[in-house]
Amino acid sequence: MLATKKYNDQDILAYFTRPTRSINHRQISEIRSEKKHKAIKPANSEQLAEFLNCWPDVDGETGLSLRGDELLVKAREAMIAAVHNFNSAGLHFRAEIFITTAMIAWTYLCHAWFKREGIDYRYKIDGAPKLLASGAEAYWELGKCLRNDKLPVAKAVRQNLELLLEIRHAIEHRSTDRVDDALGPLMQACCLNFNEAIRSWFGAQFGLERRLPIALQFVTFDVAQAVGLKKAPSLPPTIASMMDAFHAKMSDDELKDPAFTYRVAFVPKLGSKASKSDTAVEFIKPNSDEARAINAVLLKEVDKAHYTSGQVIDAMHAEGYPKFNQAAHTVLWKELDAKDPTNGFGKAGDYKNTWVWFDSWLARVRAHCQENASKYVTAV
Repeated sequence: MLATKKYNDQDILAYFTRPTRSINHRQISEIRSEKKHKAIKPANSEQLAEFLNCWPDVDGETGLSLRGDELLVKAREAMIAAVHNFNSAGLHFRAEIFITTAMIAWTYLCHAWFKREGIDYRYKIDGAPKLLASGAEAYWELGKCLRNDKLPVAKAVRQNLELLLEIRHAIEHRSTDRVDDALGPLMQACCLNFNEAIRSWFGAQFGLERRLPIALQFVTFDVAQAVGLKKAPSLPPTIASMMDAFHAKMSDDELKDPAFTYRVAFVPKLGSKASKSDTAVEFIKPNSDEARAINAVLLKEVDKAHYTSGQVIDAMHAEGYPKFNQAAHTVLWKELDAKDPTNGFGKAGDYKNTWVWFDSWLARVRAHCQENASKYVTAV
């Protein structure tokens, strides 16, 4: 553009200034005098024409360049798609779709931050960029990004993403509403963390709160429905045990951190006056009496179920495996080293020398009985 002598500095600035990058007259002057970027080969006439023909190539909502800010645009779109897909009616694998897409969104967001900060996020071999079979350069995956100490994310945010990554690796694609319900707090925290990160890293104007308002529902919840949710099928054993093992490594304060899992309690709100009942969502102070009362109920509802060995055996008898006894149970947990807390099958009980089992162990025992039905079912 400088070489054509058709554009003054003010015109050139208009083509290259955007929300995430601003330049001034001094920089144009330094390029003209070759104090900066002398080694960069100028665009030829065809390349300049191509650039001008597609300008302004920007996102209408944010003003982001679809080329220069491609990573940030993709990060926003991937997270918007993740939430839209999860909230869409008629989908049966919502959690799986959300987790996969949200992890892509976070990866792009991290890459955008590294790029802006001048941090090389490519894999290297002997100092040279590692190439994939296609010839493209290999960039860090999300797990590698999170292990970079310079990335400004809190510990709870890292833990949330690390657990979701483990779930993504271990997820089993089966149609069960219980997967969505059980992973909901993790996914909600993931959304809020993403929005906070993109706002704090790049600017409040890039937040997603205006694009993703409150989702309307076609259902209400009563006592019968709450009981039904509690009786819903358990998580797949591999996912349940993996989550339990991950939780076992965390402190109580870390587990309660809303950046790790975000839970809310919904209470039907009735008001004597229209002005007092016209808000769909009401926020209360965390330390108020009302908040403590709701939190007490919430903690009681989400407390992990515990089973004694006898209760596990009784459950198998009720499911049609009367020959599964204490001896068989002992052999099984010893073979699987199930009392190792890192396996996530259970924990030490409240009393000395006692042990309690989680739902993940109940599911594992059930799978064992199903695989060895001939041993545990009484012949007719």
